[in-house]
Amino acid sequence: MKSYRLVPGRGLAGLTLHDRDEPEPGRGQVVVRIRANSIGFRDLRVLSGDYPLPVTPGVVPGCEGVGEVVAVGADVTRVKPGDRVAATVFPRWLDGPFRREDAAQLGTMIDGVLTEYALLSEDGVVHLPGHLSYEEAAALPLAAVTAWNSLTSGGTPHAGSTVLTLGSGAVSLFVLLFAKLAGARVIVTTSGPAKAERLRALGADEVINYRENPDWWKEVHALTDGRGADRVVDATGPLEQSLRSVSAGGEVAFVGYWLSGAEGATPIDPATLFMAGSVLRRIATGSRAQFLELNRAVEAHRLRPVIDRVFPFEQVPDAFAYCESGGGFGKVIISHA
Repeated sequence: MKSYRLVPGRGLAGLTLHDRDEPEPGRGQVVVRIRANSIGFRDLRVLSGDYPLPVTPGVVPGCEGVGEVVAVGADVTRVKPGDRVAATVFPRWLDGPFRREDAAQLGTMIDGVLTEYALLSEDGVVHLPGHLSYEEAAALPLAAVTAWNSLTSGGTPHAGSTVLTLGSGAVSLFVLLFAKLAGARVIVTTSGPAKAERLRALGADEVINYRENPDWWKEVHALTDGRGADRVVDATGPLEQSLRSVSAGGEVAFVGYWLSGAEGATPIDPATLFMAGSVLRRIATGSRAQFLELNRAVEAHRLRPVIDRVFPFEQVPDAFAYCESGGGFGKVIISHA
């Protein structure tokens, strides 16, 4: 079988394709024939060596993969051969708050899923929504789980509440879809009219062009009669403006400091934190339990993710180069068809 491997810190030059033997499952393990993957900004940071978790040299990259169970080891009860499943990004994080012992992540510390066959723990897979193709389902494990965690950890949005999500990246697109399911009013920031039009077509109630409005937090207050947003999902930053945008008693879901204007950003004034009067919640993807919750919602409402482009497995380096170029809208998918 073929698998990609990487040397961290070398970018695309450190990504190579190798032949290896197909894995055999041990006790509690399953072998999944991978049918589709998704890649994005997180993977670029892993390739560059600029990622908060350690990256094992020679690791199989990729944390988002879906496919078909083809073999199971002894004592496996959660899945069987033929089941369609997705790998969870943190295979040991089953439920509850994130703990350090849950930190083993696919594609960084342990082998990931940019491979034809993946050896996984039975605890680290979930069944796919029945109406989704493999390519569509591959969009869920990272961005969708992150969005779901961002919206539900501090209480689910409801009709009449306002959600602000930053940018038109994959996490924000899922935030938009999930928040509209709850009946919330959704405000999205973006860079230009073309993306603004697409965001409105997906259901965004208001779109703020952050290039035309560099102090966009003021626009948020204008759109909310001075209250601010009840929930802010900060996937792009700057965090200071998120804190200025949130309502008193609201919440800022801080998706990732490396995504939130950390480079060259000024330190947050403690007075800004205090005056926000809100909860700042760190978001690290999500648990298996949260993945199962979002899958039930996706299936019940027949939701489909926004797909930007699909590349064949043999063209993974081209797919990464495309991600690096920016300008896409939706998830970049790798198909093993």
